[in-house]
Amino acid sequence: MTQTAKERPLRADAERTVRNILEVAERVLAEDPTAGLGQIAAAAGVARTTVHRRFASREALIDAMAAHAFRQVEEAIDIGRPETAPPMVALHQITANVIQVKSGWRYAVGQPRLTDPDAVAAHDRIFTKCHRLLERAQQAGLLRSGVDLGWARRVYHALIEQAIIESAQSGEGAESGEGDADPDALASLVVDTLLGGLGPKG
Repeated sequence: MTQTAKERPLRADAERTVRNILEVAERVLAEDPTAGLGQIAAAAGVARTTVHRRFASREALIDAMAAHAFRQVEEAIDIGRPETAPPMVALHQITANVIQVKSGWRYAVGQPRLTDPDAVAAHDRIFTKCHRLLERAQQAGLLRSGVDLGWARRVYHALIEQAIIESAQSGEGAESGEGDADPDALASLVVDTLLGGLGPKG
């Protein structure tokens, strides 16, 4: 067996370990933003030294979480084919995808200031792709021709954030018969509200 063949399982195992730490850290920090690396390591079922080997500090871990989360958001956008799908189809699918992904990474994507270069780059690409999607929607007549797309984008993002809050509160809503955490249903609410407010005047 070659050295490369021996190393591959180790690399895959290391990737799984890192992914597990990031996912557990999101859950722990969402519940307790003051939690330290020791608490995260315990929740992830790994030694504290394992976390320290991969992340030099708590801040480095949060940076890695943000980079990972924004890469997933970008992938969710790309899956919706923002450049090739019919604008209405792309808008709905991308909205549902983003709600689903961001609902699982609320702490990471909610950081007030991004410092990791990968996270910043992914965040910038996401904004560019969102702007292009709304531009295509405007060209298709879904948005009024005079609507400021920068404003439309901010409204769209605010609606998505509200849908994510709705999703987070759906546990209580489900018990009382109210609310719906289904990303497709929430996406429909977001898109209907966006287009109803900014669509062509009848």
